[in-house]
Amino acid sequence: MSATADHAEETNLAARLGFEPGQVVQEIGYDDDVELELREGIEATIGTELVDEDYDDVADVVLLWFRDEDGDLTDALVDAIGLIEDGGAVWLMTPKTGRDGYVEPSDINEAAQTAGLAQTRSINAGKDWTGSRLVTPKGAKAKR
Repeated sequence: MSATADHAEETNLAARLGFEPGQVVQEIGYDDDVELELREGIEATIGTELVDEDYDDVADVVLLWFRDEDGDLTDALVDAIGLIEDGGAVWLMTPKTGRDGYVEPSDINEAAQTAGLAQTRSINAGKDWTGSRLVTPKGAKAKR
């Protein structure tokens, strides 16, 4: 496959995930193990770089890379909710089964519910990561 086709495939994945041109996407939990191709596809789709944890405004989407050893998932999700616009989404990226840092689906579901989020879909986010799209129920923004 050509480099152009590879790039188009990753951009299409980002578009299939619902990323759109002009969105502000805040990335949390970046480390050297993340899916770089997915990140590049998101940046190509939104037309700008991802903003980091120090961004001081609200984002349209939070891209949260989370591993089992990263602490309390519920706390991370509550923090992420405070970073998004009303109606925004959190894409929670966790390592796939058998990878270092794997998070049980039941733990994701429990943490999301406790944080006041609903899981709308799951995707294969690359070789080592799975993604879960989490949203606040309509009209109910979590309290900070």
